[in-house]
Amino acid sequence: MFQTSWRFYLIVVVLGSVVLTGLGAWAYQLNRGIGVAGIRWPVFWGFYITNFVFWIGISHAGTLISAILRISNATWRRPITRCAEAITVFALMIGAMFPIVHLGRPWLAFWLFPYPNERGLWPNFRSPLLWDFFAINTYLIGSTLFLALPLIPDLALVRDRSRGWRRKIYGTLALGWRGTPRQWHRLETAMHIMAIVIIPVAVSVHTIVSFDFSMTMVPMWHSTIFGPYFVAGAIFSGIAALIVAMAILRRVLHLEDYLRPLHFENLGKLLLMMSLLWTYFVFAERLTIWYGNEPSEMAVFWATQRGTYAPLFWTMVICNFVVPFPLLAIKRLRTIAGTVVASTTIIIGMWLERFLIIVPSLANKYLPYSWGTYRPTWVEITITAATFAAMALLYVLFAKAVPIVSIWELKAGERMAAPGIAAKPARAMTPSDVGADLQVRPGPA
Repeated sequence: MFQTSWRFYLIVVVLGSVVLTGLGAWAYQLNRGIGVAGIRWPVFWGFYITNFVFWIGISHAGTLISAILRISNATWRRPITRCAEAITVFALMIGAMFPIVHLGRPWLAFWLFPYPNERGLWPNFRSPLLWDFFAINTYLIGSTLFLALPLIPDLALVRDRSRGWRRKIYGTLALGWRGTPRQWHRLETAMHIMAIVIIPVAVSVHTIVSFDFSMTMVPMWHSTIFGPYFVAGAIFSGIAALIVAMAILRRVLHLEDYLRPLHFENLGKLLLMMSLLWTYFVFAERLTIWYGNEPSEMAVFWATQRGTYAPLFWTMVICNFVVPFPLLAIKRLRTIAGTVVASTTIIIGMWLERFLIIVPSLANKYLPYSWGTYRPTWVEITITAATFAAMALLYVLFAKAVPIVSIWELKAGERMAAPGIAAKPARAMTPSDVGADLQVRPGPA
């Protein structure tokens, strides 16, 4: 955190350039109109809504996984919790922007917000699109709190080891933390409450995102399976994103002593389970459509199985099942490299899955005269690439600004694992247990 090399500035400049290019493409769209995108009748949802669903799914990497592991008292989670929780906040911030990017006149986006106004404009409260507004904002606020709470002791630690302007900034962010028994008790209580609350919120968010599709009568969207299908896919892609982020942090920041093969192996097992669950949902969905043999749905079905979108569909199957399954199921292959390769293919496959849910159904509606095609333009592709660069940039800056591994949780885990302290609950931690190990000294008020 206190030593900066030229590599850091190079990474920031490269990623920042890509993000600025994406902003320039959006400015071009604002100037020329939404027509510069590939969105046209009958496909009015394309790359933008695909990215929206994809990034909201990626956000399940952190808060949901971290909360479940924290409640189940999985001690191996300690080094990875902050890596995961940061992904949630940044992915939500990026995903929530796409409904705005998708609008033809985004400067009037506030017309869609549910607040009292003198114009008499009120959204349709029965629309799942409005439910998204409440669900995503609730999840973003809760995830930010869930990330910020365990940061406080580590920010105090940085405060006590810094000087000048850094000491003032971290002193303010540490909220007067001194490591007293009362503060530890309140922190543990707040984190426990947030872990319990955030799980149903996380599940409800992607369920409501699935309602954007399943509440309509578009072929292959009107399905009761979409709720759990979307949640499973979100957790699936989220774990994959977490593994890739951990591998990069481990290599670049030399965190080999903290992010160990054990963590990748355990997350690989979770990823294997989610791969099987995702395959089950895809098979159940396709089997139900094929067995029902409804003409409008069969048109979409065959378009994805052996028609225009067949190459993308089978690439998705290869990326999400054929490649990950042997890498994660065979213990000898479930190494750090194996899990990273599997996770990379899964991220690609899950983006394709979101695209295949949206575009083929809109391009092949009930009657053949309403069929159409969709081809993304350079504007959409540039903005999509910029979102991945923005995610990487935010993560790089976050890892530079705060300890990316929770120091106090590691210290607590070491003390609990020590002889004679193994049975000591985390709630009983005091400054003599953790604060003394961290050498937290009184800082500025």
